[in-house]
Amino acid sequence: MSTAVAAARPPSSGGSRAFPRHGGRRRRRLLVLAGLFAALAVAAALSVVVGAKPVPLPDVWHGLTAPTGTENDIIVRTLRLPRTALGVLAGVALGVAGALMQGHTRNPLADPGLLGVTQGAAFAMVASIIVLGVTHPHGYIWFGLAGALVASVGVFALGMVGGRGGPTPMTLALAGTAVSSFLYALTSVLVLMDDQAMDVFRFWQAGSIAARGAEAAWQVLPFIAAGLLLALAGAPGLNALSLGEDVARSLGQNVALTRTVGVAAVTLLSGAAVAACGSLSFVGLMVPHLVRPLSGPDHRWLLPYSGLAGATAMLAADVVGRVVARPGELEVGVVLALLGAPFFVALVRRRKPVRL
Repeated sequence: MSTAVAAARPPSSGGSRAFPRHGGRRRRRLLVLAGLFAALAVAAALSVVVGAKPVPLPDVWHGLTAPTGTENDIIVRTLRLPRTALGVLAGVALGVAGALMQGHTRNPLADPGLLGVTQGAAFAMVASIIVLGVTHPHGYIWFGLAGALVASVGVFALGMVGGRGGPTPMTLALAGTAVSSFLYALTSVLVLMDDQAMDVFRFWQAGSIAARGAEAAWQVLPFIAAGLLLALAGAPGLNALSLGEDVARSLGQNVALTRTVGVAAVTLLSGAAVAACGSLSFVGLMVPHLVRPLSGPDHRWLLPYSGLAGATAMLAADVVGRVVARPGELEVGVVLALLGAPFFVALVRRRKPVRL
């Protein structure tokens, strides 16, 4: 039996020699998990310290523990910390959502945008600006989240057509492409009618975690937390589903329920991240491939690895954007696109198919 089969069902109790081997694998995975936590801590520290005005670590500690209203205290507490927190949330959400999408569609090139969440959020935000006159980012974030949720539900409903007991990977991909193209066309029409909507849309489309404030992080935190819980709860079922629907059913899995939980998790995670930060490409595509050699096919480990690596990649790209364009900065979405495009080309040109 393959490793994926072993991940999809409880290990057998036969043979005493299996226990040391299983324990060694678990220790290695825990060590990798600790290493990813350490990498994230380093990236978070750099995110707080590095910027147009470097803040020494003692000043960062002073701003966190005993602020007195100095310039560095204000920078740390009102600018750098909220930015770092939002970057962690968005990175975790997109990393986990990407691993889920690749697992459910069995497509190594899939990313969270396949469900139409990016274009759904964009259309709803632009419509709220033009129709309702919403001007503050904390106002249209809610509309962006609602648009992402509605778009993903529409894609899931269309994917059900012709599916047996639920959407298939093929129908889900086709429905996502159709809905995304339709919403992109509508959004393009709207932004041509309103200069303010055009300015907001261009900034949002670049993807940024700057100038959002702590309120944006608090707005999306409940949705990301709910999405993570659904993702972890559905991980064992996704292990079985990766072997094929017939095998999953023979192992006692409810395929339709597993698909529904997975799509709901992707919707909450990617919808919240996209609504708050804009279009952040390649995180959901790159990160699962980078950590899969460390985690193996078991989604119970792949999902946490992807979340931690996604947050680290998000903060690292944000720090790079601050350094290379001083005294200005590149938006994190631009840096991710510059780094992700070569990775995408290399992934497409690989001779051997990626095994999920």
